Amino acid sequence: MADTPPEPEPPPIIVVLPDGQEATGRLQERHQVPGTWLYKVAIPAWQNTPSGHVEPAWYVVWVQAPDHVKPVPGVSYDDVPTTRLPPPSAEQQILGERRLSGWVLQKLDGGRGPGRGVIHAVDCEEAPAGAPLLTLDKALEAAEHPGTRLCSLCSAAAELDPVLKGFDHGFDGAE
Repeated sequence: MADTPPEPEPPPIIVVLPDGQEATGRLQERHQVPGTWLYKVAIPAWQNTPSGHVEPAWYVVWVQAPDHVKPVPGVSYDDVPTTRLPPPSAEQQILGERRLSGWVLQKLDGGRGPGRGVIHAVDCEEAPAGAPLLTLDKALEAAEHPGTRLCSLCSAAAELDPVLKGFDHGFDGAE
């Protein structure tokens, strides 16, 4: 039976602690997420055993790079397991970031009864904070109430008007 070589020790990395102190830990893994990188680091610490003794241990945590880690000069991180996001599709490159889907209802006149209201896209600056998210069916149902209008500052009017009035509305002089 052949001996297997021991796993190489993860490379050292400087971990910036919440109070600004720096500790040398080990970089175990890197993971790219939208907008940033997360690094899985192990920092030496102490732990208590069930028998009441104190022994060395590794505290393992995911931290955000580069805010919470610094490279050690002269150390290569090429062999660290790394998960990258797939490259953006042609559609994503052309269209860019997409907004969250859904709509919210801003109740006017104090919000009591079937009064007036405005339907906003969920990410509209005028949308009320904490309003429940409406599905397409619920947004259309709310839009059909008299006194409810679609916000023209966001995409609510452009998205919901064609569904409410028909997709041919506004073409060839049809109203």
